[in-house]
Order: sequence, then structure tokens, then C-alpha cells
Amino acid sequence: MLRSVVLGCGAYLPEKIMTNDDIAKFVDTTHDWVVERSGIHQRHIAADGELTSDLALAASKHALERAGLDAQDIDLIV
Repeated sequence: MLRSVVLGCGAYLPEKIMTNDDIAKFVDTTHDWVVERSGIHQRHIAADGELTSDLALAASKHALERAGLDAQDIDLIV
């Protein structure tokens, strides 16, 4: 019987951070208004030219590292 297991998981956050105060500079809102309604204080923003596939690649590399595996060890990604 075939089986699959999760050996590692990874994440990646872009370096650029946008705070609620940053957003309030161009949208009619305040830090407190956003926090009260969403709980969000800041968000990470992809850099110019940074694609979702770049974010996925960085997270995948982190997962492989945590699992102690090389990319060649993976048969299939679902």
C-alpha cells in the first residue's frame, strides 16, 4: 500500500513590511481602525519583480531543509 507523510513544512515572508500607518497615508483609515476590525498590524509585501512562484520556492526550500531532504528526494508535490 502506498503512503505519504509530511516530513517538513516551510514558510517565507517577503522582507518589505507595510504597516497600517503606511496604508493610512493613502487611504482614509487609521491604525486602530484596521486593528479593531481585522487584528492586522502589518503585512509583508512582495518586492517589485518578486512573484508568487518566488515566494513558493523560498518556502519549499525551507521545508526541504527542515525535513533534511534534497529536492531530488521528492516524487510528487500535491
